[in-house]
Amino acid sequence: QVQLVESGGGLVQAGGSLRLSCVASGSIFSSNAMGWYRQAPGKQRELVATITARGRTTYEDSVSGRFTISRDNAKSTVYLQMNSLKPEDTAVYYCNLQTIIRSYWGQGTQVTVSS
Repeated sequence: QVQLVESGGGLVQAGGSLRLSCVASGSIFSSNAMGWYRQAPGKQRELVATITARGRTTYEDSVSGRFTISRDNAKSTVYLQMNSLKPEDTAVYYCNLQTIIRSYWGQGTQVTVSS
């Protein structure tokens, strides 16, 4: 079984920065792609960024150039560095690990960006 635990969320003023972390249990972390998703009240969960086992990344258009996803396989951790935050970024952010047969989710961490 795999468990994912997010941390690093909080309240920040527009234009500020936060770094989210997600620590994965087990030994399969380095072999699978990871992603960050977010969900705002009344909206469906949306993909923010992904990173493959070899480090290839993709980003939602609205965060491209502002957010950076990275991973440290030795620590079984994926990060999301968020710069130039906007109020529209306010959401619960979830870590995801994708295998061939299923995905695993963390409990989420709240990010609130004030004006």
